[in-house]
Amino acid sequence: MSTVTLYGLKNCDTCTKARRWLATQGIDHRFVDLRAEGVERERIRRWLDEVGPETLINRRSRTWRELDESERTVTGDGAAADLLQQYPTLIKRPVLELDTGGVVVGFSGPRYETALAGAD
Repeated sequence: MSTVTLYGLKNCDTCTKARRWLATQGIDHRFVDLRAEGVERERIRRWLDEVGPETLINRRSRTWRELDESERTVTGDGAAADLLQQYPTLIKRPVLELDTGGVVVGFSGPRYETALAGAD
């Protein structure tokens, strides 16, 4: 099985659950803390192409609520990528990225199983 990368925040409960699930399944993975390490704009663009801004942007986050109205008016994937790179805590997490290019946003054991089965 190939290595997967999990993007999230080290103190996020859902990210911790996802990391624990991957470990219990014996799935080799690398964890990237979005706050500490950030994420490249091109990677965010690929995620947006794959899942769209409605899935990737966490509109329930405190960061989203603290943005001014002009920043919240995200039109186009380029503007969304810029916003998410500037405020990585706006990225709905965790983001599971497969070596094959697939992306799963959020944590669900069954969804991870399906995505990882397709990555073999």
